Amino acid sequence: MEVEDGRIPPGPQEKYRVSDDLLEWMSRQFGIFGDIYKATVYETSVYATRDVEFAHRVLVENWQNYAKGQAIRRVALLLGNGLMVSKGDLWKRQRRMIQPTFNHESIGRSTKLMTAVNTELVRKWQLAARRNESVNVTRDVSGMALEVVLRFILGDDYELVGSHFDLLSQEPARNMDFACSFRALGKIILQVIDRRRTDTATYTDALGMFMQARDPQSGQLMQDGQLIDEILTMIVAGHETTASTLNWAWYLISQHPEVEQRLSNELDTLTTCSEFGDLPRFLYTRQIIDETMRLYPAGWVVTRKALGDDRLGEYFVPAGTEIYVAPYFIQRHPDLWEEPDRFNPDRFRPENSRLRHRLAMIPFSAGPRNCIGEHFARIEMQIHLMTIARCLRLRYIPSRPIELDAGVNLRSKYDFIMYPEAKSKST
Repeated sequence: MEVEDGRIPPGPQEKYRVSDDLLEWMSRQFGIFGDIYKATVYETSVYATRDVEFAHRVLVENWQNYAKGQAIRRVALLLGNGLMVSKGDLWKRQRRMIQPTFNHESIGRSTKLMTAVNTELVRKWQLAARRNESVNVTRDVSGMALEVVLRFILGDDYELVGSHFDLLSQEPARNMDFACSFRALGKIILQVIDRRRTDTATYTDALGMFMQARDPQSGQLMQDGQLIDEILTMIVAGHETTASTLNWAWYLISQHPEVEQRLSNELDTLTTCSEFGDLPRFLYTRQIIDETMRLYPAGWVVTRKALGDDRLGEYFVPAGTEIYVAPYFIQRHPDLWEEPDRFNPDRFRPENSRLRHRLAMIPFSAGPRNCIGEHFARIEMQIHLMTIARCLRLRYIPSRPIELDAGVNLRSKYDFIMYPEAKSKST
């Protein structure tokens, strides 16, 4: 179809039905129409794309023309107006105030708590190995990631209130009932805030830094409602994406003995959990994490809404159009990746990555609105894999088909149940 300012992408006549699996539906349309198509999704006009240059246009080059898209409405019910949802001047102000929480020094301090939490998990799995018992990897990894992010945010107050947040790792559904229960936890956070204001202690955890942060332009502190929204946002964002990635990592490692052996060999030199500055030398561990995120990005689709008219190559984008940028499909695009559906950590060796388009891999999105906690998440995932894999291997016994649950985050539909086995000194 031709319009005055360019072409309109081809696309299906039928609308997306809510009863359909959105990931599978989008996959079919990409197979029919190519790297961009126009469709009606949730009664809205959508351009869906897996073209890396179009992704660059929307997320980086002309990002100011694109606000958060329709998917964020569901997230807003859960998170209020935190950093993931907010836009415009509010988002810019909050990003400036929150950024120091994820600086090098803060993350460096957090490696000790990451190590401590994972040490407890490895002890639990070692006990199961001695008893020849299975473990629920999905649930246990979720609990670990939740405890790490809560301790990072709440510090010593975790011991007092942490158990209130267990529904995040114990309740798999992400529906309105869950959203209401989770939003109610804002009262718990407010109680912690009020209690802290009555004492003279200095808190270096994330909540303490948020409470002390001032807008560099106005000098104002965050209001209580905004504090609560930012904390809830950090809990969800810092828990679910990490837990999902590690869940898939253990499944993939269990299916590729050669990868498990190379990981074990790399960790032979590790006598204790590595210090923060030493983590980069464990390259293969990092490659496994990258390859897992390539195949199963937690943020599998990113939605934006065009504020003004724009163009994606030869295609005209009218103001108001929703754009679905799909990392899941970009990161499996055959023009960008050789054997794109195969698990191959070596594709992330430095010499294999130099010529790759920088947006061929966007598990944390890209541009100014990329994930603020990316570095924290990468460190946490690496410490987890290194802590567990130096002591144990996990054997997966198939019981259910491997199916994807493509909601707000990409998760496994069913929990992974595995048998931990202790490694001998010779392996």
